[in-house]
Amino acid sequence: MSDKPYMAEIEKLGKSKLKKTATQAKNPLPSKETIEQEKQADTS
Repeated sequence: MSDKPYMAEIEKLGKSKLKKTATQAKNPLPSKETIEQEKQADTS
């Protein structure tokens, strides 16, 4: 099992050393309204 040493290092890290980050969606999916508008524009 070659992954054992890595797991020990991860366990020693601790949460106090990690930084808080805010996640943001870079490419959000379109809303249902937007999809309907595009469908109507294609058929017109």
